Amino acid sequence: MNGQLDFETGIKDALPTVFGYIGIGLAFGIVGKTSGLSVLEILLMSLITYAGSAQFIMVSLLLVNSSIPFIMLSVFLVNARFILMSTTVAQYFRQDSIWQNIGIGTLLTDETFALSMNKLNFTNHRLAPSWFHGANWVAYLTWALATVAGGILGNLVGDPKTFGLDFALLAMFIGLLYLQMISDRSKGFWFQVGMVILICVLMYSLTIFLSNNVALIVTTLIGCFLGMVIEQWRLR
Repeated sequence: MNGQLDFETGIKDALPTVFGYIGIGLAFGIVGKTSGLSVLEILLMSLITYAGSAQFIMVSLLLVNSSIPFIMLSVFLVNARFILMSTTVAQYFRQDSIWQNIGIGTLLTDETFALSMNKLNFTNHRLAPSWFHGANWVAYLTWALATVAGGILGNLVGDPKTFGLDFALLAMFIGLLYLQMISDRSKGFWFQVGMVILICVLMYSLTIFLSNNVALIVTTLIGCFLGMVIEQWRLR
């Protein structure tokens, strides 16, 4: 990763995350096909919804004949974290048009968000729409193609866990977190390790009392606040 912010660099920077998209995309395509969806329906869901965890939930809810309003509410709750992510990213595009912001926000994912936060360490805390579009479109197209491939393979593979595909997304997040920690020059490495441990303990504790999706949002808010307070205390 370097300090360039053009479209081509965005594509190159996003390539390491492609393998994660392929793995989890294949898993979703297989699950969707074995759940009764056609390859076309899998493709349309990936292009329109474009949210891995939400798509898995949609398939499971469709299997039990849940109502459309309930499915919509569930998808909203699962994806509510993107409100926080979009708010964070938006501050770097205040001078750009509303259409640029809509284009970036529409295709924003957990992975491209993490990638952009890591990119800030190489660009003097600047981001450009062209770079973000490159990263977003690589992710978007890879996800769509991977889910279609999974749908085609759905009749051949009974359980995606057999091949470890269910771990692909988690593995990718671990890689992105590691790269962020070793490249962020503004914060000490052990400070970041401590924050990771604190967040893990907080997330585990909250899931005892709250649903996973609500616990994730609450943990994110509390984690951001604690990180800011601890960082300010360290700088005194």
